[in-house]
Amino acid sequence: MGRIREWRGHVRGPRGHAYGWRDRVRTWGGGVRGEGDQVPDAALAGGIALLLVVATLVGPEQGGPHGPGPVEYALLLAGTLPLAVRRRLPVVVALVTAVCMTAYSVRTGVGPPTAFPVLVAVHTAVLTGHRAAAVAASVVFLSGDLVAGLSSGTGSGGLPQQSTGLLVGWFVAAGVMGVVSRHRRDDLRRAEERAAEAERTREETARRRADEERLRIARELHDSLTHSISVIKVQAGVAVHLARKRGEEVSAPLLAIQEAGGEAMRELRATLEVLRDDEPPVSGLDRLTELVERSRATGLPATVVVDGERRPLSVDVDRTAYRIIQEALTNAARHAGPAAASVRITYGPKELTVQIDDDGRADPGAVPTPGVGLSGMRERVTALGGRLRAGPRSEGGFSVRAELPVDGSA
Repeated sequence: MGRIREWRGHVRGPRGHAYGWRDRVRTWGGGVRGEGDQVPDAALAGGIALLLVVATLVGPEQGGPHGPGPVEYALLLAGTLPLAVRRRLPVVVALVTAVCMTAYSVRTGVGPPTAFPVLVAVHTAVLTGHRAAAVAASVVFLSGDLVAGLSSGTGSGGLPQQSTGLLVGWFVAAGVMGVVSRHRRDDLRRAEERAAEAERTREETARRRADEERLRIARELHDSLTHSISVIKVQAGVAVHLARKRGEEVSAPLLAIQEAGGEAMRELRATLEVLRDDEPPVSGLDRLTELVERSRATGLPATVVVDGERRPLSVDVDRTAYRIIQEALTNAARHAGPAAASVRITYGPKELTVQIDDDGRADPGAVPTPGVGLSGMRERVTALGGRLRAGPRSEGGFSVRAELPVDGSA
């Protein structure tokens, strides 16, 4: 049943989205921030500030009424450093940068480099959908540059109208780049959404087909096995009843057949409930005594030894340990010949160890051929992250040892 549960869940994709598109969060400033944007933006703000400081110190005088002083440097920093948060607060950054850099340009006459932080802020405002703020910032800076140029007679490198016209072209280019980048980002987001929706549709289709297949298998098992097992159980019960009615002693093999038939019916019902997505009664180590009694009834003497302090186990570990013991005892009854078996369960700090040994006729030098039973054991143990060793013992007989993590989950 553990394998069936594992098979039921295999159609789920490893991720909830097709390409793991990073979610972004809008903040009160109207911007969009990603996890990796803060460091590059801070580096950009520092680089522009440093560039303007160098331009102020080494550049030729442009006719500004003031040289670089504390007020001018304060305006420079106030107009550049806010770019570090331009994606979070694009409107605020655009207006603050435009006002500060306009005042800085008018007071120092540095020229075109003062437009760089404003261009970056305008581009970010357009990219985040705040075109009105971008236009306002552009108008403030261009108007200040034009007024400063007319009052000084030079402007930002030549005639005031020419320099302002050149800056207008720069600002238009920054706005166009912002629009193009915004459209490209929206197209990418829509493509990611379509891919995620397509993946969800594929997963739902696969899950629906898996559910249909499970129901088909459940119907086939019910129609083919339930009737046959019921006949075996009823016939064994009738034979036991007739023997007791005649005063005869009921043979142990006949009682074992009757008990095995009842157990097979219970196991089949539990399997069908799993296939139909119902929660079945769990077969775990609490039923180990019944399992050992049935093994003894079939002619295989079995003993159980428990080491360590018993404690609750997860459903998957409990069920897997029970199934391994069940399969090992069944194999011993079928293949070991006249033999006895011992079951040892050890509760460790982090592992549950289950070991089943028999003293049957297994050849120590023979290589065991993995059948369905051994393969099923190995799959169950591997699904829990455990280890399984199965093979002949040097002193004769066969041994199965499984080490299961106590917190394992299939």
